[in-house]
Amino acid sequence: MKKLATLLSALVVLSMVLAACATPTPQVIKETVVVKETVPVTVKETVVVPAAGEKTVIEFWTTDNEEERVTVYEEVAARFMAEHPDIEIRIVPIDEATISQRIATALAANRLPDIVRMGVERVAAFAADGILDEDAAEAVIKSIGEDDFRAGPLQMVTDPSTGKYAAVPFDGWIQAIWYRMDMFEAAGLNPPVSWDDINAACDALPGTGNLLYALTLPTDPGQNYPHQVFEQVAMSNNAWPFDEEGNVTMNTPEMVEALKFYTDLQRCAMPGPQYWRGARESYELDQSGMLFYSTYIMDDLVEGSGTEGGGKVEIAVEDLALKTGFAPQMVGPNGSASYGQLVTLGIMKGADPEAQEVIKWFLTGQNYQDILALAPFGKVPVLKSAVDGWKDLSPFFQHYSDETLDQIANGYESMQRWLFRPDYDATERAVVGDIEGRLLIPQAISAIALEGTMTPETAAEWLQEQVEAMLAERQAE
Repeated sequence: MKKLATLLSALVVLSMVLAACATPTPQVIKETVVVKETVPVTVKETVVVPAAGEKTVIEFWTTDNEEERVTVYEEVAARFMAEHPDIEIRIVPIDEATISQRIATALAANRLPDIVRMGVERVAAFAADGILDEDAAEAVIKSIGEDDFRAGPLQMVTDPSTGKYAAVPFDGWIQAIWYRMDMFEAAGLNPPVSWDDINAACDALPGTGNLLYALTLPTDPGQNYPHQVFEQVAMSNNAWPFDEEGNVTMNTPEMVEALKFYTDLQRCAMPGPQYWRGARESYELDQSGMLFYSTYIMDDLVEGSGTEGGGKVEIAVEDLALKTGFAPQMVGPNGSASYGQLVTLGIMKGADPEAQEVIKWFLTGQNYQDILALAPFGKVPVLKSAVDGWKDLSPFFQHYSDETLDQIANGYESMQRWLFRPDYDATERAVVGDIEGRLLIPQAISAIALEGTMTPETAAEWLQEQVEAMLAERQAE
């Protein structure tokens, strides 16, 4: 895809010089021509001869973008390159919230990467755009062994329009409300599972002990963190983007009620636009009593999370992990829901075949365990054969109950997403991915909770208009 042969005229001259030599195997370079972001890719092929001694460059974009994580990816890549000297792997850290924009820019420049680490919500949209190599993903999964993958992740990456695997499952996490059990007991509160109990905690916790706030509410319009939390709230009230007939349902009474419940929590939350960093720090600093977060938080509650300027937060509560409860299920007026994330490796259209070998390498033996070890609680393995090794990756496991650990290990079988509703077709799934990729929910939440420019009702109407337009756009392709 990114062979360093770019001057076709020079190749003509070189072919005459090399006539007496053995002819190298031709390499197919694929040029991607894109009219707009949502139009499927048109590919044209030109056969060229690679220059002698050149390397195949595999560009690997990863949302594991913190410095220490990138270092481990590079170490795993270096071991691969030592065994495959004709292949160079370039690890490129990217921000999760910018994936859609980065991919659109790369498409326009005809510079798609080979591999992209991304949340499963992006897979449906990219598959609908025709920029994922599903045959390559199928080949990787079958080479590793379909039976070794958990059934849940394989179902999540299946393209309903083709029946093929659109990407390769990699790792994942479970979302929950983490809460101060000691403070809840002191205030006579029930665990924050139902909407009523969450509201009760919202009103009671500020002023209990050192707590300034009940929670830090995800409200930053530029982050997908608010979407992740709101989606669980919406599902717990049976609010979904589409109904069984395929109609857009972003302005239903259930959706309005979910928006109102969510944004009303700002009354007891830390002020200003907030995302995951502020949420975890306020909890660790004994400023808030509840935290919406994935299982990634578990080691941070023992040793303190990394700060933006370097170093770690000094936890203000002794034995914070032991005093923390885990509430993965949310019960609303019209249902209940859990939420989780599956992270995948997508192979992009036009990627070099060697990209398949790179992914297999990252999912094999010690290489995979090294990746999981970056954050064992937030990287639940998708391979059955990797579970035993995963449980030994961190001493922090001992700080949590067996019940909590079992809930995490089995989380793939119970977690829900708008994206996984079984009656949604490929187009509807692509639109669900677009909703998150374009940060519609975070914008609506910010407009209600922070800016005051929308009410839950007007925000729901705005979301209805936006999603109807996206659906029409998809259907016109």
